[in-house]
Amino acid sequence: MYQLYIANKNYSSWSLRPWVLMRAQGIDFAERQVLFGNLPGYPDFRSFSPTGSVPCLIDGGLTVWDSMAIVEYLAERHPGVWAEDAVARAWSRSAAAEMHSGFRSLRNICGMSCGVRVALRERPADLEKDIARIGELWNQGLERFGGPFLAGRHFTAVDAFFAPVVFRALTYGLDFGGRAGTYVATMLATPAMREWYDAGLAETWRDQPHEDEIAASGTITADLRARA
Repeated sequence: MYQLYIANKNYSSWSLRPWVLMRAQGIDFAERQVLFGNLPGYPDFRSFSPTGSVPCLIDGGLTVWDSMAIVEYLAERHPGVWAEDAVARAWSRSAAAEMHSGFRSLRNICGMSCGVRVALRERPADLEKDIARIGELWNQGLERFGGPFLAGRHFTAVDAFFAPVVFRALTYGLDFGGRAGTYVATMLATPAMREWYDAGLAETWRDQPHEDEIAASGTITADLRARA
């Protein structure tokens, strides 16, 4: 059985991608959660990950790291990870790669924290550009392939790559325009996304660097997370 190493579900956008994909696709795995901050009783990230970061997939004696590499590894072994249609599959890989390497302003200003709601202090031009481009991609996929997911009727890897943005839309009240609002609602109602979200809210531990990053971006208007 695969072992998937992840970090805190409230914060870890990178961990979310392969986790939600495997859950949605029914790919069996054992979850191995290691908390940010090297807490007592938890291993150091370097003990299982060559880069000291998550996610990291262990398949027997093989270690696969980085969310994109993990998804491609799974795609070689499980049908349906990417869209079956060649055009939809090519578009999906392009969109996922753009998400994987870009949108730095969105990442820096709107860090993932599933359980809080934040009113941003400012929305600089670079952030607005990122939001507009993501809206353009989402609406393009929905219109071209029919929805309700980005590449058509089924949840695939491209949806997994944008899953952290869906949670950011909830946290920061982001509007991506067009049919994107319906897509956000569809994603949030997906059982795998709901499972992650509920688990994130149930977490009682906090990582201060992540907390500071969120507080720096705006005013926290609600904190829905369980208290210790």
